[in-house]
Amino acid sequence: MAEMRYYGTGKRKTAIARVWIIPNGSGKITVNRQDAETYFGRLALLKIMEQPFDVTGMNGRFDVWCTVKGGGKSAQADAVKFGIAKALLAFNPELRPALKKAGFLTRDARIKERKKYGQRGARARYQWSKR
Repeated sequence: MAEMRYYGTGKRKTAIARVWIIPNGSGKITVNRQDAETYFGRLALLKIMEQPFDVTGMNGRFDVWCTVKGGGKSAQADAVKFGIAKALLAFNPELRPALKKAGFLTRDARIKERKKYGQRGARARYQWSKR
């Protein structure tokens, strides 16, 4: 019999994460075929990714396998966190109140504002001289 997997997609800025969680696992997180510690390198980013498990009390009960592309490492970690939260919801819909209260089911819609023509940046103008 094939193992059961639960899927969730997470996005943050330009990072997109496709996340599968596998129940009855050991808590191993694999990102782009590398161990999460190797891929991200910073403990703070690993803690961010594990937050949905901490809130629901499911630490070490799932193996996580994900592919991430785009954005920087911090945005990728947030995208994985959002994907894990959605996959946990697919696994057990009763976890919704806990995840919602922690804010893990809300997509962070803040993205880079585009540069406008006739200006130096999104908001910054070229220097103006009165005389």
